[in-house]
Amino acid sequence: MHYRTLGKTGIRVSEIGFGAWQLGNTTDWAGQDDSAAIALVHQALDCGVNFFDTAPGYAGGKSEELLGQALRGRRQDAVITTKFGHHPDGTSNFDVANLRASVERSLRKLGTDHLDVLLLHSPPMDILGNRHGHFDALARLKQEGLIRAYGASVDFSHEIDAVLTHSQSEVLEVMLNVFHQDPLKSLPLIQDSDVGVIVKVPLDSGWLSGKYHAASSFQGVRGRWTAQDIERRAGLLEKVQFMTDDGATLAQAAIRFLLTLAPISTVIPGNRNSAQLLENIAAGEAPMAPDVAQKLRDFWQAELKEHPLVW
Repeated sequence: MHYRTLGKTGIRVSEIGFGAWQLGNTTDWAGQDDSAAIALVHQALDCGVNFFDTAPGYAGGKSEELLGQALRGRRQDAVITTKFGHHPDGTSNFDVANLRASVERSLRKLGTDHLDVLLLHSPPMDILGNRHGHFDALARLKQEGLIRAYGASVDFSHEIDAVLTHSQSEVLEVMLNVFHQDPLKSLPLIQDSDVGVIVKVPLDSGWLSGKYHAASSFQGVRGRWTAQDIERRAGLLEKVQFMTDDGATLAQAAIRFLLTLAPISTVIPGNRNSAQLLENIAAGEAPMAPDVAQKLRDFWQAELKEHPLVW
């Protein structure tokens, strides 16, 4: 495992992290039992993964609980990121007055006295622009030692620009993958601000794992895709198969592409089982050739910049 610095925080993180949305999630697929989820976190730690990303709303609150149980006695080996805004009951409430209580609940569930990173979880633009004092409240929590660093989880370049213009955020979690490269428009500002960058949705919700095709059907959160959306994604997938010419799996190639981008600190693919975990970790064993990475940048410019996929 290779490690990178999380921007100006100085925190060292594994370049392949652990997206914990799947832990205890029985809504979108058959969930793991608790012992299997805990064993998977232990396996990740044993493989050198030290970065874990969760949120109060993941699996109805179960994700934080299971991660906390798994890290009992091994907290010193982990960097924990959680979030504020989406709650276990499926509702969203970004009222800044609720921030401290949310952090305290997360601390109890995770079994720790501090969070390494706290992120505003895909909030509205007025909050990203700090119109209601959220980032000031986060700075106070940092002063108190409840969190080590803070920032926001966002999807698009204009959201990145708002956060970095209106706050002293040290960390961004950004949706970025071969099919969604819009955040790279903000690359100069990200580099100037020296923020740590966590990459979420690196496999485009499974499309870049290679397990879906034009005839695939979906339920749960993926049920938002129409037949036309599915057909278009399948067609685009065919156009990027060249990135596996070196023998990497599609998922590994998709992760390696992200690791070529200088500001990226860690990539957090989801892991439902040991095989997926090991495949994702192996992505860090070899770099992507620069010319292949450039072809993927060119692909997005030609195919998706002006006509983005429906998320």
